[in-house]
Amino acid sequence: MEQNTDWSKYLSHPVFSLISTVADEIGRECFVIGGFVRDIMLCRPSKDIDVVALGSGIEIAEALCRKIGRKAHLAVFRNFGTAQVKYRNGDETWEVEFVGARRESYSHDSRKPVVEDGTLQDDQNRRDFTINAMALCLNKTHYGMLIDPFDGRKDLQERIIRTPLDPDITFSDDPLRMMRAIRFASQLHFTIHPDTFDAIKRNSQRIAIISRERIIDELSKIIRSDIPSRGLIMLDDSGLLSYICPELTALKGIETKNGRGHKDNFYHTLAVLDNVALRSRNEWLRWAALFHDIGKPRSKRYDDKTGWSFHNHDFIGAKMIPGIFRSMKLPMDERMKYVQKMVELHMRPIALVEDVVTDSAVRRLLFDAGDDIDDLMILCEADITSRNAEKVRRFLDNFTLVRRKLAEIEEKDRIRNFQPPVNGEEIMAYFSLPPSREVGELKKSIKDAILDGIIPNEREAAWQYMLAEAERMGIKHP
Repeated sequence: MEQNTDWSKYLSHPVFSLISTVADEIGRECFVIGGFVRDIMLCRPSKDIDVVALGSGIEIAEALCRKIGRKAHLAVFRNFGTAQVKYRNGDETWEVEFVGARRESYSHDSRKPVVEDGTLQDDQNRRDFTINAMALCLNKTHYGMLIDPFDGRKDLQERIIRTPLDPDITFSDDPLRMMRAIRFASQLHFTIHPDTFDAIKRNSQRIAIISRERIIDELSKIIRSDIPSRGLIMLDDSGLLSYICPELTALKGIETKNGRGHKDNFYHTLAVLDNVALRSRNEWLRWAALFHDIGKPRSKRYDDKTGWSFHNHDFIGAKMIPGIFRSMKLPMDERMKYVQKMVELHMRPIALVEDVVTDSAVRRLLFDAGDDIDDLMILCEADITSRNAEKVRRFLDNFTLVRRKLAEIEEKDRIRNFQPPVNGEEIMAYFSLPPSREVGELKKSIKDAILDGIIPNEREAAWQYMLAEAERMGIKHP
């Protein structure tokens, strides 16, 4: 044990004193371990506490709840030998997980270990990284004493991720730890030790035994980090990304013909993602940034006159999104549809920048984007990654004009999320028509007339336009 009385001050919360008391009363050695210890040393807020006991952790949890009374809620998972206590103290709620110290062994084709009772050292040996293997004693005789057999504190100071034991064994036993290493490095702005990173490369194919749901949980945390490109570059360099999302690795590389090349769309994508992360915490807008050019490999063409092109990559990419979400086990709900819409529309504001900004084009963009127009503009502005400062300034100035136009048109015409003032039921009732192509054409003509500024977004104007269009189509009122 490393004696360091400074650490006891981090255990001043009443919950630790209560755990200490009940552990001493029933004669159990217990330690707070893992992420809580790491985070207090990094001065990061943390209320999720893992406590490991020599013997039964459930026994300490039950004793703690008896002592706290009604402010505590106990959940016991006997099959796993664990218990959770939720402790309400004023406006705060703390969650404490209790488990007995254990050692683990793995078979090659599974990440589910065979678990046996063990010592504190056994428990620390099975931890994923040195910075997560530190423990603080909670018993009164050694309260706040740091047990740090792998120099995790030094690795924290040097901002290094490394495994306590042989990294090849660590990652082969539980390949999800490879994702966790990169996630911690991305979140904490740490570096993965070269020996540890080389082991990730050697074992990257082992990620195939991990469920997609667990992989996406870690990937989502990387996406939500302050500079998500750091984690994605590590995923790519390690070889993991090709197993997780081959559509992203297909963006890599620069092809040259007749001395003409195109930019590396993978690194451009990461720059766009980082740009979005600077302005938005919206996770699904970040996913949209990650996938906004996903259709480029399939749309890439070369012409001797015009050079490289990626025509319709936005539409191709949008069609790819459901399949990517399904294979990656991302949610197939409104979040997927949001990302798909962002991918499909991300070129539209740029087209407005490049052409004369007409009221009609702005109305159509407002109609198609709806309430997501502000997110779309963030994505489009993030998509300007040129190294030419003058070009960037010119595009962003033009986007300012587009934003002004969007605000003016929305205030005047109320286009965002509008429904045509005359609906299909009214058309069918007035002309005694069943659901048909003619009804659809009349609805579309009214919508287009409003979006093109031919008529205002008002019922009377829409009704008169419908009558004129019906007469032109030969549809008569009975």
